[in-house]
Amino acid sequence: MFKQHPDGLIAAALANMGERFGFYIMMAILTLFISAKYGLSETTTGYIYSAFYAAIYILPLLGGFIADKTKNFKGTILGGLLLMTVGYIVIAIPTPTPAPNYAFCLGLTCFGLFVIALGNGLFKGNLQALVGQMYDNPAYSNLRDAGYQIFYMFINVGGFFAPWIAIGVRNWWLKANHFDYNAQLPELCQQYLKEGAAMPAQALDNLTSLIDKVTLDGTVFSDLDTFVKTYLEVFNRGFQYAFLAAVAAMLISLAIYLSNKRRFPDVARKAASAKAGAPAPASREEIRLTATEIKQRIYALFAVFGIVIFFWLSFHQNGYSLTYFARDYVDLSFIDIDLGFTRIKGAEIFQCVNPFFVVFLTPFIMWFFGSLKKRGKEPSTPMKIAIGMGIAAVAYLFLAVFSFTLPSKEVLGTMSAGQVDAILVTPLIMIGLYFIMTVAELFISPLGLSFVSKVAPPHLQGLMQGCWMAATAIGNSLLFIGGILYTSVPIWCCWLVFVAVTGISMVVMLSMVKWLERVAR
Repeated sequence: MFKQHPDGLIAAALANMGERFGFYIMMAILTLFISAKYGLSETTTGYIYSAFYAAIYILPLLGGFIADKTKNFKGTILGGLLLMTVGYIVIAIPTPTPAPNYAFCLGLTCFGLFVIALGNGLFKGNLQALVGQMYDNPAYSNLRDAGYQIFYMFINVGGFFAPWIAIGVRNWWLKANHFDYNAQLPELCQQYLKEGAAMPAQALDNLTSLIDKVTLDGTVFSDLDTFVKTYLEVFNRGFQYAFLAAVAAMLISLAIYLSNKRRFPDVARKAASAKAGAPAPASREEIRLTATEIKQRIYALFAVFGIVIFFWLSFHQNGYSLTYFARDYVDLSFIDIDLGFTRIKGAEIFQCVNPFFVVFLTPFIMWFFGSLKKRGKEPSTPMKIAIGMGIAAVAYLFLAVFSFTLPSKEVLGTMSAGQVDAILVTPLIMIGLYFIMTVAELFISPLGLSFVSKVAPPHLQGLMQGCWMAATAIGNSLLFIGGILYTSVPIWCCWLVFVAVTGISMVVMLSMVKWLERVAR
């Protein structure tokens, strides 16, 4: 799989795998941490989550501009790695719960997220551009799609293990303090802090009934207020220790990158050679492009960017409304692994399903496209993206069908613990959803990166990779819509909105395929 590809591909993929490992530790628990730590509703948490995820993907525009201007892709990437490490350290700083200075603690968390987003902006798009530069060499150019699929697969190796670490660390700290994990308890505890004994009777009964279930070793609390504050403190301290594991992952990524830096293309050296009169490499096709051709390429790229906005709006619900759905409606008792020192149990565990399927399915997808290519029947990259949008629509239709009989989130809050247990659905529904969604992702994300790398004018490579991220940022800035729908309409209606969004996007993409194919030639 690897021997035909450039020498630097695996080094770049490993460096990115370490960084993604740290990132997905954080993303597996971020929304649940913010809700449990600060008592924010799903909708309010969604605004922070959307803003952060949008920043993650809009700031590569800045990173791409810096790298294109300075021709120092390697240095820009290194700066991004260092900044992200600092950001993870900031959000890992343990602060008390309930926070004695609420605004300061929440502000510190948001500042740490901003630093992570800024570092990611310098790192992510430019590393992707660096991979593209490896395939500018004519000896490797026909392997570009396969190269990006391999690169993408390594990203998700880190993403698969990250949720296990996040859950393991959090639940280890709970057990060390004689508590067990319960998905509903942090929300009930925060409600008690706000309303006290005036909270609805059913919610108060649910809270008190859970105390004996989560208290280990016969620990007795003098009153409900003491239990609530103690449980929240331990629960959220465990989250922040999990963020420290992200710091360790970033340090590993830094070591891999620095030890392999010499393997990567050096755009600055090529530019200096060209300026000194040395013949420019054949890959510098901007010399052969007219102004009209450059404009056509940019128009084509922005057309694709406009389509993928709606894919990312739907796909990145995995860390937001889909995580809340797993917490509230999925029977987590089926996923309960006791390792002695900790238990692997929690809604966050579903965050590892998508990365697992990416790693598992990528070789099959590559084989499938390769066999079609040998027979001259491989779809173009724009056609693959259109098919991917259709598959994403099928994924949400699948979830909508299985959600049809479920009560709304508002009704759920009035039900007893026994009634809630009776309507919980099997985890196989989440696994099936992520299987279908992953197939869609493999038709869109790595091939979209390949399309950008191929079509972007070479002097705008970093900037166009940044624009791909910016399109993702626009989709991410709208993620809060999922939270609003999740809390205000029947659950099945929430998912049907995403069926419509992705289905319409597929139709629009199909209408542009022929034009995009001409521009990409």
